[in-house]
Amino acid sequence: MAPTLTLKPGTAWSDAWRRCAAVAPEAFRDDRVLNLWASAWKPDGRALAATSPVDGSPVAGPPRLDAPTADRAVRASLDQHRAWRHVPLPERRARVAATLDALTEHRELLALLLVWEIGKPWRLAQADVDRAIDGVRWYVDGIEPMLAHRTPLSGPVSNIASWNYPMSVLVHAMLVQALAGNAVIAKTPTDGGVACLTLASALAAREGIPVTLLSGSGSELSASLVHSAEIGCVSFVGGRDTGARIATAVADLGKRHVLEQEGLNTWGVWNYTDWPTLTSLVPKLFDYGKQRCTAYPRFVVQRTLFDAFLAAYLPAVRSVRTGHPLAVENPEDPLPALDFGPLVNAAKAKELTDQVAEAIDRGAVPLHRGSLADARFLPGQDTSAYLPPVTLLNPPPSSPLHHAEPFGPVDTIVLVDTEAELLAAMNASNGALVATLSTDDPSTYERLAPQIRSFKVGHGKPRSRGDRNELFGGFGASWRGAFVGGELLVHSVTEGPRGERLPGNFPDYHLMP
Repeated sequence: MAPTLTLKPGTAWSDAWRRCAAVAPEAFRDDRVLNLWASAWKPDGRALAATSPVDGSPVAGPPRLDAPTADRAVRASLDQHRAWRHVPLPERRARVAATLDALTEHRELLALLLVWEIGKPWRLAQADVDRAIDGVRWYVDGIEPMLAHRTPLSGPVSNIASWNYPMSVLVHAMLVQALAGNAVIAKTPTDGGVACLTLASALAAREGIPVTLLSGSGSELSASLVHSAEIGCVSFVGGRDTGARIATAVADLGKRHVLEQEGLNTWGVWNYTDWPTLTSLVPKLFDYGKQRCTAYPRFVVQRTLFDAFLAAYLPAVRSVRTGHPLAVENPEDPLPALDFGPLVNAAKAKELTDQVAEAIDRGAVPLHRGSLADARFLPGQDTSAYLPPVTLLNPPPSSPLHHAEPFGPVDTIVLVDTEAELLAAMNASNGALVATLSTDDPSTYERLAPQIRSFKVGHGKPRSRGDRNELFGGFGASWRGAFVGGELLVHSVTEGPRGERLPGNFPDYHLMP
C-alpha cells in the first residue's frame, strides 16, 4: 500500500504569499500583485483569476493593463532610460550586484513561487534561480571589455518571454540589459510566473534598476511593447506564430531585435552501439516535462537499430518520475526528486492528450504510455494538469506531433534507412536550436553534423541554451535577429561602431559568430 502523502510544512501558496508581502509590501497588496512603471508600483489593471498547475488551487493572476496605460508606461521607461544610460558603469555594476545579493537572500522563496506558478519541481526551480544569479554575476565581473567602444541603445529594451524560465532567461536578460546601460521593460507571461517576476523586479527596483513590469494580453500591448518608437530593442522568447508577427513588425521598423523561437529539436541515432549511455540520458531529457526550448521530443533512428534502441529507451522512460512537487511522506522529509511535475495548465495537458489520441487514430504506433497510478499525489488533489510520458512511432504528417514541438512529455520516433533520410527527418522544422547525433564513428559525425540545421549539435550528448560565455542562436525559423550569449548578449543591446553587422539571423543577412 502506497504511503499517504502530505504537503511539506511551510510550502503552501499561502505561506509563499505571506513571505512575499513581508519582503516586498510595495508590490504585493491583499490578494493581488501590482504593475511597476514610472518608478512606482501601481494598483491598475484588471486582475485575472489564475490557478496553480500543481493542484488547481487559486494563485495570483496578472493585473492586465489596457493599451493607453501601457503607452504611458513605455514613455515613462524612455525617461528612465535617458537618465540611466548616463549613470557611470561602476555605479550600474554596484546596483546590479546588490540586486543579485537580494535575489540570493530570497532564493528559496523565488523557487517556491516557481513551483506553485508553473509547476517546476524543487530541484529545477532552484536551478532556474541559481542560473539567473550566477549568470549575471559573470557579466558583472567581466562587463568592461564587452562594453568597450559601445553605448546604450536609444531607448529601453522590451522583453516578451514565455512562462517556462522566468528567472534564468527573463530576469537574467533584464539585468544584463540594465548593466549595459538600458532601461528594461518586461511583460509578465500570461500562463504563469507573475508573482516570481514581481518579487524579483521589486528587489531590483529597490536598488535603483530602471525596471518596468507590465501585465496584459499580447495583442493589446503589442502596439506599445513592439511598435512604439520609444523602444530601442525587442527581445522575445516564444512560439513561431507570435514570433513571426513580431519579426515582421520589427523588420518594417528597422528596430533591433532578438527573437528566440521554437523548433523541433531532434536526436539522431546512426551506426551506434553505446546503449548504456543512451539509457542514462533519456530520463534527463524529460526534465520539466520537456517544457523548454531545448527539449528533444523527436528521435530519428536507423531502422536496423530500432530493436536495440527500444531495449535501451523503454526501461529509461519507464523510470521517469512525476507527481506533486511539494508532497512528502513525513514533514521532515526533503522535497521529492522528480523529473517533472504538472504541465503549465490543464488545457495544455488536454491538448496533448487529444493530439496523441488523434495521431494514434491516424496510424501512429503507441510504444509507451505511462500512467499516473504510481505518481506522487496528495489525497484527492486535482491532477488535470499532469500527463505521464508518451512515446509514439511514426506520427502521421497530418498530426502536429509530426512537425511541431509538443512542449510536453511526448516523444515521437521516426525510422530511416539512409543518411539522406536521416538528415531530412532531423531538419523537418526549418531550423532548430539544438540537435544531437549519436554515432560511434567520429568521422561520420563530422561529416553529417554540419548538414543538420541546428545552431548547436551534440555528439551523443544533449546540448543546452548555455550560460555565461556560451553563444546561443538558431537557424531558419527558430531565430530572428541578433544571437546572444557571452559578449554577444551585451552587443545585442548596445550600439557599436558605425556600420556594424551583428552576428545573427536578419532579414537581409545571416552571420555566424
